[in-house]
Amino acid sequence: MSHTIVTTTTTTTSTIADSGIIDMGYVRSFQAMLKIAQIVVLLIAFLCVHCAAWTDYSAYRYFEVVTVWFLITFLIFYIMYVFRLQKKIPCINWPLTEFLHYAIGTLLIFIASIVAAVNSRGYAGLVAGSVFGFFATVLLAMSIWMSYKITCGSQPTSAAV
Repeated sequence: MSHTIVTTTTTTTSTIADSGIIDMGYVRSFQAMLKIAQIVVLLIAFLCVHCAAWTDYSAYRYFEVVTVWFLITFLIFYIMYVFRLQKKIPCINWPLTEFLHYAIGTLLIFIASIVAAVNSRGYAGLVAGSVFGFFATVLLAMSIWMSYKITCGSQPTSAAV
């Protein structure tokens, strides 16, 4: 009884068009456009509240701090992905980190927008800032969903036989 063992080796070569230090594939992606929209909306929300004239400044300090903090955080994430910096620090799980930032940011910006809306007392700039805060909350919720799909992915429900 003779047995024949056949070994097949398949080699595939793929070339990635590395057109420099900027990842143009990411820049054109939906995630990047969503991040830019979040940054712009948070900047508008911050400027509306910061430039409005009101008497009780301490009531809106929280809104300003939260919007600026997450504006800067999401700008850093955008720059990291555009310049592929996350690949240089592989010890950090970047999709999970981004998911947690989006989850915390959504909650805190939603709370800040509610506080700003309740305390607006007819100031148009404060009302506009809270509306943009709610809009930013919706954009962040979209990012949570997309980040969740990337972080957790679709897990198989049964083993393939």
